[in-house]
Amino acid sequence: MRREVPHVGEPPHVRFGRRVRELREAAGVEQQELASRVGMSGGYLSGIERGIRNPTLDVVFALAHALRVQPAALFQD
Repeated sequence: MRREVPHVGEPPHVRFGRRVRELREAAGVEQQELASRVGMSGGYLSGIERGIRNPTLDVVFALAHALRVQPAALFQD
């Protein structure tokens, strides 16, 4: 039996943004609150979540810290 892999054809930054949104919503945190915790604008975080921004490694670690997860959790589909 072949297992379907979700979102296979999408670029990594699109999948990453979707995962950030999933974790943020699961934590019950509003977008602006998370942006404030990380020290970025709400518009930049919105761009990450929509997959139109490609965050730096520093931003990845800041998001993980603010969401209280390991950075690797941001890359799990």
